[in-house]
Amino acid sequence: MFSPYGDSSWVLRLFIVLVVFFLSSSHSLSWSLHPSHINSMAMHKSKTAISDFRLLNRRTLMECPDTSPFLQVNVTSNSKLSDEEYLTVTVSGVLFPSDRDWVAMISPSHSNVESCPFNEVLYAQTGDLSTLPLLCHYPVKAMYMKNDPGYLSCKKKQCKKHSKGKCVVTSCSGALTFHVINIRTDIEFVFFGGGFETPCVFSRSGPISFANPEKPLYGHISSIDSTGRSMRLTWVSGNMEPQQVQYGDGKTLTSEVTKFSQDNMCSSTLPSPAKDFGWHDPGYIHSAVMTGLEPSSTFSYRYGSDSAGWSEQIQFRTPPAGGSDELKFLAFGDMGKAPRDASTEHYIQPGSLSVIEAMADEVDSNKIDSIFHIGDISYATGFLVEWDFFLHQISPVASRVSYMTAIGNHERDYIDSGSVYITPDSGGECGIPYETYFPMPTPAKDKPWYSIEQASVHFIVISTEHDWSQNSKQYEWMKKDMASVDRSKTPWLIFMGHRPMYSSSDNAFSVDERFVEEVEPLLLENKVDSWSLSRISQFGYLRGHATKKELNLEFVNSDTKKVEDSFRIIKTQGSS
Repeated sequence: MFSPYGDSSWVLRLFIVLVVFFLSSSHSLSWSLHPSHINSMAMHKSKTAISDFRLLNRRTLMECPDTSPFLQVNVTSNSKLSDEEYLTVTVSGVLFPSDRDWVAMISPSHSNVESCPFNEVLYAQTGDLSTLPLLCHYPVKAMYMKNDPGYLSCKKKQCKKHSKGKCVVTSCSGALTFHVINIRTDIEFVFFGGGFETPCVFSRSGPISFANPEKPLYGHISSIDSTGRSMRLTWVSGNMEPQQVQYGDGKTLTSEVTKFSQDNMCSSTLPSPAKDFGWHDPGYIHSAVMTGLEPSSTFSYRYGSDSAGWSEQIQFRTPPAGGSDELKFLAFGDMGKAPRDASTEHYIQPGSLSVIEAMADEVDSNKIDSIFHIGDISYATGFLVEWDFFLHQISPVASRVSYMTAIGNHERDYIDSGSVYITPDSGGECGIPYETYFPMPTPAKDKPWYSIEQASVHFIVISTEHDWSQNSKQYEWMKKDMASVDRSKTPWLIFMGHRPMYSSSDNAFSVDERFVEEVEPLLLENKVDSWSLSRISQFGYLRGHATKKELNLEFVNSDTKKVEDSFRIIKTQGSS
């Protein structure tokens, strides 16, 4: 996908191929859904990764049989929760351990996990028209009790009743470890029976609070222009009052505060997950632009306030200014997040942990100037609490170098929302959480395309989810931006978008031919050859190194941290 001609026409087009993983389990109990759900499952599986856990809030909530009078759910926390903890949840007093017993983390703690008999119509958009009542609020995460190897065998026994000096009633117990981060609202652990398919409530732990629900958290930085002298810092807090960022040699800025609500979420005739059972309060999103910086330099900052608390002191690196020589960057797409415990969650991308850990090592080496995440950011898809877990996961890198993003289908697409593709992929988010958490230097709201220069590279970041047809606003912007590139200043032009224009996949739907027909001619005007020599199905990311004379690109396997493939383009003397 490179031009062999002079530096005036070299263009790299980077498109991210969507890879989705699914969770599944066998059903050992007789259970059936409305036939239309089966059709919906097949139709939407590649888009929404429906799993048994995701369908919890579609299930009839049954009365648990043989409820033990000795049941207790206890959590090992002697005080209020810190910003990150591993909690041990112990279920005791169980008379008949089952491999279908499980524990869920609920937030907020007052969430109704019992029945919603009047909400049947709200859930029909997934195709599940099974009988109700059902769970009214979606659990944050869940884990089967059999994860404790001694639970089913009743290794931990307690005598609950004696008769004539002998134990006549014995109960069993088990313990699970949950990774918990500060999501501002109280949490509670609920002990269920019946598996994910036929859930019933046995017992609850009672509410557990965070020590500081207003704590400023999950700060991440991004570039606002091509100078390398200004950086935007964005963070989340449970406090609505403006806070500060302190940086450099005693500089202080006050934050702008934004928030989105349940009413801002998209919906069709029937409420979407974001509008209904997947909603979780996002807190307040703070943002401030640090100015007066020097490009390719290291500074430190902290954010917060005396009343809400302060972050730790964090060191960050500014990117090189556009037009300078050397740039080292990373790029990838479709990362999402994964639990740091044995939990099942709504959407899990198993390779995300190795990717973030490998990139963190690169950032720690002080050899990376910026990162580009090209679409499908958190995969929250209408289950809003998952944004917090994603922001927590990327903190080791996004808080220290410029973290630039592009919008993908799982952030934007929804029925009747103006997106190019009419799918339920965003779960009703319609780009609102994405644009609030990741403000990029775009023309306006819901126009998430932009360009930025770093050293010898001119990056064009488009939205494949908004109209890209000829004469559309985005197309005209792309045409104008490409024409404005000064190749003597930035000889490399890298064009980024979430959906692929070319693919070696056998899937007939992996490439939209309309996209190719509309946009490719614009790129061909820059004398771009299209080619593909290698296909690697591994978790990893692209590592780029550009100077004005050479561009080197490598695919790094995040598990082994080894380079699986690479190539480079060298500017020859005398090229124009």
